[in-house]
Amino acid sequence: MEMPTPDAAILSRKSKIVELLRAALPKAAVIHDEAEVRAYECDALTAYRCPPLAVVLPATTEEVATALRICHAEGVPVVPRGSGTSLAGGALPTADSVILGVARMNKVLETDYDNRFIRVQTGRTNLSVTGAVEQEDFFYAPDPSSQLACAIAGNIAMNSGGAHCLKYGVTTNNLLGVTMVTMAGEVLEIGGAHLDAGGYDLLGVICGSEGQLGVVTEATLRILRKPEGARPVLIGFDSNEVAGACVSDIIKAGVLPVAIEFMDRPCIEATEAFAKAGYPMCEALLIVEVEGSAAEIDAQLGLIAGIARRHDPVELREAQSEDEAKRIWLGRKSAFGAMGQINDYMCLDGTIPVSALPYVLKRIGEMSKEYGLGVANVFHAGDGNMHPLILFDANKPGDLELCEAFGADILKLCVEVGGCLTGEHGVGIEKRDLMETQFAPADLEAQMRVKDVFDPAWLLNPAKVFPLSVSRERRERQVAA
Repeated sequence: MEMPTPDAAILSRKSKIVELLRAALPKAAVIHDEAEVRAYECDALTAYRCPPLAVVLPATTEEVATALRICHAEGVPVVPRGSGTSLAGGALPTADSVILGVARMNKVLETDYDNRFIRVQTGRTNLSVTGAVEQEDFFYAPDPSSQLACAIAGNIAMNSGGAHCLKYGVTTNNLLGVTMVTMAGEVLEIGGAHLDAGGYDLLGVICGSEGQLGVVTEATLRILRKPEGARPVLIGFDSNEVAGACVSDIIKAGVLPVAIEFMDRPCIEATEAFAKAGYPMCEALLIVEVEGSAAEIDAQLGLIAGIARRHDPVELREAQSEDEAKRIWLGRKSAFGAMGQINDYMCLDGTIPVSALPYVLKRIGEMSKEYGLGVANVFHAGDGNMHPLILFDANKPGDLELCEAFGADILKLCVEVGGCLTGEHGVGIEKRDLMETQFAPADLEAQMRVKDVFDPAWLLNPAKVFPLSVSRERRERQVAA
């Protein structure tokens, strides 16, 4: 993954830039010591690292605006950062950039149960949003696997989803409004505590924009009443393809579970060794959860069980208690950590039509043999959001490059069958050079013209999303203009 050459003029002015920031912000908000900034040299795509010029950790929207105005005046690139859980390198800094992290901005600002919304600072973690409202039997629906650590800022940047997005949608379906600061330090209020805002859908543009347009400091989020009840069922199969066909048939039947999750044998084995959730040792496993009244749950699970039996499952286990339900989900929620204990891996994020699941799983298996690298599959099967984990040895020369080539072929396959490059991890640096696989030049031009409006000098989150050669040319053109 090539990164742009640092601007020598900016590097030479580090002391001045740091002093400007320290003079305008609380001194504890600015980190510039070489040893301390190394904590921010990468995100969850740990194969790539680069210490930033400095790190700013503001506590308010006003401090964010102050920091951005200084960086804008000095021509210094800024990399917005939530909790640093991005798996696509979305928060990877450059040596001449300032990291602007919102981790200290974690307050609940307003809660309105009558109108079903909560307003928070965006450094607040995903799971703690539900934690703030669950005593009143409400919850926040998007639930990424990293929800214990990931920040609302990053969820908005990447339009994150999670296991329950099949029924409740991803972040954009649960985001009502934002406070955003532009690179020039202008504070914008977009949307709000109402269903729809008038005019252009700027909120839709911002959600999923990966820090290219501004820094989101506050968010108004939709909260929902907890369902009357919920129950998962565990279904095991002899092959990935049969499990994929079962998912497709459930969706075609018109049943809408709250979640359909998929795990294959390598992931099942690793998860069982790690979490001991009691999973059967089969080739593929589905977790299907439905919710509603007891009668609704029984009716839905009856339909799902009937569909599953047509595919000759090796196991069909319905949770009989809250403890059993928690154990079923324990394994799925532990999957990424479990895989990390046995191997280095790269987690992909392509999305495909559900009907293409059997074919795509078959092709991934074939490509795994061709590349000589193992693959573990764990993903949100209900909406076709694939998360293949390509296993490699980070200490073996050439293995990372082989892994990346394999990953690129999987993502190209997703596009070929009618899907797209990303479902919830974003493009970051991981997929930026594949953007031309999915988008025509005119499409990319339209996207870049939007960035021109919000960030004319192309200082926000450099080297992400757009192919590096294209973005470099664009920045040079804008600066010259």
